[in-house]
Amino acid sequence: MEPSAVVMNAPRSASGPGTAAGSGTGFSLLDVSLHTEERGRLPVALGGGAADAVPLVLAEGTVVSLGLTFRLGLEVDALTFEEERARDGRVLATTRTLLGGFRRGGPYEVWLPPQRMPVGKAHCGLYLVTGRVTDGHGRELAREDHHVRLVHVTGPPTAAF
Repeated sequence: MEPSAVVMNAPRSASGPGTAAGSGTGFSLLDVSLHTEERGRLPVALGGGAADAVPLVLAEGTVVSLGLTFRLGLEVDALTFEEERARDGRVLATTRTLLGGFRRGGPYEVWLPPQRMPVGKAHCGLYLVTGRVTDGHGRELAREDHHVRLVHVTGPPTAAF
């Protein structure tokens, strides 16, 4: 289990792409972003993951923190974020982070603990990253799929971008 995430209320717009069908909680994912020291905030388009989508490009070894912004129509206990990283059809890693309980409302902004991307040419390539938000009963409230391309860097990470 990963360490607890940092949770903040955020003054964001109430409009968003919608709610997960059948969730019963009124969960609305408003924003997903990656935060890095080298490049700052990188917005992630919601509804991504299509085969023809342009992947996010990250340098090997980049330290990334994932930011999620959401609203809730009802109180939810044991909200959990699960990230699955796959390459060439094989699941390489699955990470679950317990976000905690949330009252109705929001928007809430959650930053997950930072992770360092793998280093080395063997790890470079295209990954499919799937993020899921579930409630305490394991019901899926939201799901996003995105492609991430990890690139080899010969100089400082900022030289590649």
